[in-house]
Amino acid sequence: MTELFRDLDGGPLCPNGSVACIGAFDGLHLGHRALVRHAVARARALGVSAVALSFEPLPREFFAGPAAPARLQLPAMRIREFGKLGIDRVGLLRFNARLAAMSAEDFVRRMLIERLNVREVWVGPDFRFGHGRAGHLGLLQAMGAEAGFAADTIAPVDVDGARVSSTRIRIALQAGDFRTAARLLGKPYAIRGRVVRGQQLGRTLGYPTANLRFADKTPALRGIYATWVHGVGRAPRASVSSFGTRPTVGGKEPLLEAHLFDFDGDLYGRHIEVEFVAKLRDEERFPDLPTLVAQMHRDAAQARDLLMSLPERADA
Repeated sequence: MTELFRDLDGGPLCPNGSVACIGAFDGLHLGHRALVRHAVARARALGVSAVALSFEPLPREFFAGPAAPARLQLPAMRIREFGKLGIDRVGLLRFNARLAAMSAEDFVRRMLIERLNVREVWVGPDFRFGHGRAGHLGLLQAMGAEAGFAADTIAPVDVDGARVSSTRIRIALQAGDFRTAARLLGKPYAIRGRVVRGQQLGRTLGYPTANLRFADKTPALRGIYATWVHGVGRAPRASVSSFGTRPTVGGKEPLLEAHLFDFDGDLYGRHIEVEFVAKLRDEERFPDLPTLVAQMHRDAAQARDLLMSLPERADA
């Protein structure tokens, strides 16, 4: 079972040694997965723990606030994916003013050497860390030569002649190009979370929804989508989903609302995963509720027709 730790301070976590990979890992795309799998393979070869080290919030969110790039993945799903890839321990370090002010050298000594007892460190080709982004692969290698650990990077992963990146995925998602996003991610784009109670307005309008909050992060999507919902029974359920602030009813917080076709049950507290298949339209403000409901009927019919026209799913 994957263990989570959040703090820089504390005693040794890996007394027998570790292999660590470090990065933002937003979305865990093909490039991230190659790095993580390499670190896991090296850890298994050395007989030590495999550690994925990241931050929450991400450094760019701490510094840029609302102007930061949209988030692809929430922490819980990132941890789950790390576990699937074979990671033994996940560090989501609390990125705050104290950590932002820490020198790269102090970070290496306190986290990599003292807490993780690293044998090897693997990072992406453009990795920077520490105060003023002064830390880099060369620093890791120099400090490793003194402390007894190795540091290196792996070759970038290319798709269609260009490097896979979170930025490319955000651009694809915002354009509604879910096929390209899936190719860059290595799997369909999905958001996982625990179903929470909303205003229950959808139920009164004839469209009960399973609601997922996106915490305080800026989502990469906004609009109405044809979706599959996983985690409700053995097969994915066809659905139509809205991701936005619900301007017609005065909403403020981004909320993912999934209406499962031909389903009548209580999902509150359940963990589900909403897989995005196609964008139907942008979110918009309607003059009144009857106009909104009429559009919801059209959205549901379009989503149902689109999903039912797809080849039978292998995991259905």
